[in-house]
Amino acid sequence: MMIRFWNNFTKITAWPVQKLIFRTKVYYEDKTVQGRRFKGPAIVICNHTSVYDLPVVMFTFLWRTLRFQVAELQFEKPLLGWFLRRLGSIRVDRNSHDYGFISQSEEILRAGGAVGVFPESRLPRPDEERPLPFAPSVAYLALSCGVPVIPMYTDGCYFKRKRAHVIIGTPIRASELVDDSLSDKENISRVTACMREKIISLGKELEKHEQNET
Repeated sequence: MMIRFWNNFTKITAWPVQKLIFRTKVYYEDKTVQGRRFKGPAIVICNHTSVYDLPVVMFTFLWRTLRFQVAELQFEKPLLGWFLRRLGSIRVDRNSHDYGFISQSEEILRAGGAVGVFPESRLPRPDEERPLPFAPSVAYLALSCGVPVIPMYTDGCYFKRKRAHVIIGTPIRASELVDDSLSDKENISRVTACMREKIISLGKELEKHEQNET
């Protein structure tokens, strides 16, 4: 209850600020299939361009409480860490073998909640190909909980004269990508690769929308 309260409080109080900062323009792969509202358990995934991706995703899906997986470094910042805990964020210790974030995410999904994930796990360096390879945990969660994965792509254009642009894709049904002739590990790799390809294709589609605006 308190997590929902803090999420709603944040969205109400920060709405005018984020509207000025990001001025986000939302596109859709197919709005009749997936818009900004959704019911039931789901995983929302997005490419990673900066720390501001989290609020952009949060305000894109304004009407759902998303419990984001967040790296341990952010929790170690006193004020930010306190705030992330109030929002119900899921701590991911990337340098340890603690996979508690997976079981916590499973609990949220099985209870009908929604989880937000940046599958690249870290911000890309300037010389790296984007998006980075995806962590397999999202595919594992989607398969183990039987929930849809809602893909989203952002151009990361924040704090600039140009508006931020995002695109929401149609849901990925991980179970439909399973090949019974493959092992569980191979299927997780297969689903992970399909998710990354979907994000790449959304990025290309978003570029077309942006070109049409000019």
